[in-house]
Amino acid sequence: MKKITSEQLRNLYIEFFKGKGHKQIPSASVIPENDPTVLFTTAGMHPLVPYLLGEKHPQGTRLTDYQKCIRTGDIDEVGDSSHCTFFEMLGNWSLGDYFKKEMIPWSYEFLTSEKYLGIDKDKIAVSVFEGDNEVPRDSESAELWKSCGIKEEDIYFLPRQHNWWGPAGTTGPCGPDTEMFIKVKEKCCETCSPACSCGAFLEIWNDVFMAYNKLSDGTYANLKQKNVDTGMGLERTLCVLNGKESVFDTDLFEGALNKIEELTGINYNKDESTKKAFRVILDHIRTSVFMIGDERGIVPSNVDQGYILRRILRRAIRFSRQINLKEEGLLEVAKVYIEKYKDVYPELLKNSEKIQSEISKEYQKFTRTLEGGLKEFEKTVNRLNGDTIDGQTAFHLFDTFGFPLEITKELAKERNLKVDEEGYKKAFNEHQEKSRAGSEQKFACGLADHQEQTTHLHTATHLLHAALKKVISSDISQKGSNITAERLRFDFNLDRPCTKEELQKVEDMVNDVIKQDLPVEMKEMTAVEAKKNNYIGLFDNKYGEKVKTYKIGEFSKEICGGPHAEHTGQLGKFKIVKEQSCSAGVRRIKAILTNE
Repeated sequence: MKKITSEQLRNLYIEFFKGKGHKQIPSASVIPENDPTVLFTTAGMHPLVPYLLGEKHPQGTRLTDYQKCIRTGDIDEVGDSSHCTFFEMLGNWSLGDYFKKEMIPWSYEFLTSEKYLGIDKDKIAVSVFEGDNEVPRDSESAELWKSCGIKEEDIYFLPRQHNWWGPAGTTGPCGPDTEMFIKVKEKCCETCSPACSCGAFLEIWNDVFMAYNKLSDGTYANLKQKNVDTGMGLERTLCVLNGKESVFDTDLFEGALNKIEELTGINYNKDESTKKAFRVILDHIRTSVFMIGDERGIVPSNVDQGYILRRILRRAIRFSRQINLKEEGLLEVAKVYIEKYKDVYPELLKNSEKIQSEISKEYQKFTRTLEGGLKEFEKTVNRLNGDTIDGQTAFHLFDTFGFPLEITKELAKERNLKVDEEGYKKAFNEHQEKSRAGSEQKFACGLADHQEQTTHLHTATHLLHAALKKVISSDISQKGSNITAERLRFDFNLDRPCTKEELQKVEDMVNDVIKQDLPVEMKEMTAVEAKKNNYIGLFDNKYGEKVKTYKIGEFSKEICGGPHAEHTGQLGKFKIVKEQSCSAGVRRIKAILTNE
């Protein structure tokens, strides 16, 4: 296997698939556009859902990229050797073009060729879908791997929980996959496989063969086209290729790790507690940099993406206290990441001041919160009957005041008190289960949702944007949107509340355009042509060579990839139901369409 840097791996992957006729597309935002199924872009395929469902992509049917992704289901696991909240996914897609017989040999070539990763074929194991009552056994993939040179004993048939890729949200494109692993040590037993937790196999790549669309009732329908969606995690692949035990030992984290050692005078390998503190800070500050610095940037808050950002920032701050890394130190770590990624993701350098400002503000807020936690702890002790702080109370200190269990235990020990750790864990797990369940219920549709009402609300969002620019200021621009079948939510830059008169003018203007029954015209053109013709490009750096543009009379002209009505007369009556602050300098409008 080759020793390789992150820059080299990105370039090798992209150039390989360009050589197979793929067009490179830019990374999308970490916040899904017009998609409430998930809070964040969790996989490379997420921004491409409409095209996997059959919509035509401006760049064609063969695509490749590296995509910014965020997964937050395991925040509390970060600190071990492998978990990350932010990661990059190298990917390539076939949108109804090639399928298994092309993709599997290409995967083998990229993994084993000395021109690319140069992995010994005898070090590779693969898994394929064993089949069930709904979808048949994937014998075709297994035969293709054999024809490439993978030994039969290194091909494992595994069930749905291991070899099925579901949709990004609750509905959408999905299908069986084949996964590739590096054999890093001897199998633990005769029945050991890539499904085993012994660590004998490390996953390096995943080819998903999307042939199905999961519907809201849980059933599967055949897609209009068969797609290929692949994903190679940059961090994990770097770790495997360079023979590292942890992703935090790769060049992606090296500069930031050295900076923390320099600022604190503490060695990363001092002990396991220190190592965990370093890793939490390294991961969470990197993720915070990408969240805040994104083209649709997030700021800490108590809801949705802002709540997750606040949670990981505060977790980083808590662990920074363990190694005496101050506010200025966290900002220095953030600067290292901005410098590391600025050429790949230029929006980070562009938003550098904002990144540092938001981290600084949250540090100061959380410091005051911890002080409040100390006061609450004293009240708890004064109310205590007996010598034990119960688990629910310990969790309340953590959940409400951000007070880590470790601090509660330390303070309790000073007073010869105990803490019910099992009760704390139970309360903590119950909270996690409720959060997960709530999240699943909250986000019910999205880009895969082409319901008539969702489509109409998407079109109304274009009209709202144009009206705000005409009524309030031509400098108004979209800062985010979220559309369900019931309502639209639109965020825009403005440093004051809208007046009642302004909102009424906006509403009247949109309804006037609806009454005119103007056609919604779609045309593909280059991004340069779109700008020349005054189309609004909300997030310029995400567009490729060709874009889809939508024109509504002479009222609205935008670059967009979402679903649209055919003409404005279909929309009904537009009504603004709420206007409020979203974050500093950003306002939010919620609106509906009625049949009145």
